[in-house]
Amino acid sequence: MTRSEVTAAKRIVVKVGSSSISGANTQTLPLIVDALAATHTRGVEVVLVSSGAIASALPFFGLESRPTDDLVTEQAAAAVGQTILMDRYRDALRPHDIVGAQILMTASDFDNESTRVNATAALSKLLELRFLPIVNENDTVATHEIRFGDNDRLASLVATLLHADVLVLLSDVDALYSKPPQAPGAAKIDFVTHEDDLAGIEIGGNASLVGTGGAETKIQAARHATDNGIPVILTSAANVAGALNGDEVGTWFEAAPTVGNLD
Repeated sequence: MTRSEVTAAKRIVVKVGSSSISGANTQTLPLIVDALAATHTRGVEVVLVSSGAIASALPFFGLESRPTDDLVTEQAAAAVGQTILMDRYRDALRPHDIVGAQILMTASDFDNESTRVNATAALSKLLELRFLPIVNENDTVATHEIRFGDNDRLASLVATLLHADVLVLLSDVDALYSKPPQAPGAAKIDFVTHEDDLAGIEIGGNASLVGTGGAETKIQAARHATDNGIPVILTSAANVAGALNGDEVGTWFEAAPTVGNLD
């Protein structure tokens, strides 16, 4: 296995979850931006799919965890937190002379041909003009019935929509393991072929109080992307620079030999 597909990539989608950039990990966000900026500077088109709006608003609502039993409060927190999150990205991007562009999407945007075409055109124009699109789910208007459920799937849909060359999923742990990394006998999985059966595989790590994703959602997102011809790297936020430089970090999911449909 080599990572030549990363270093040769012209368009990369990177996804980061709430727990990787909030709470005790707040200072990770500028490090992620530094790695994205370095990739952007070498001419690569970069799209960031970022969770963290609701997590950013929790202190202002006097909450310590995501209000999963109160949709209206969750929607309100998303509205407040999205501005805070974008301010954090703007501040981190400013030293690199890169301007971020906010894109909020719902699941229905991918189901409707007209909005899907419009989203593709808008994202493509932003990339052409050398902005850095920052995509998140529009939690303020999304309901439980029409939500993605996590931004891992959103990232795989965006990567497929834009025909990205690589999708990078950032987690709290460095790779996929046969069982939680701290468990006896846990083995790191460096490479996943398109035919590998991953039933029962766990990423591990602590359950997040501010996010919605997990091992299963990341594997499903990776499968969706690879089914559509896009290789995937699953690694920790701390390894983002290495992942984008083509280093042998994390788990590499091999793309399918033929491209499927956006389903």
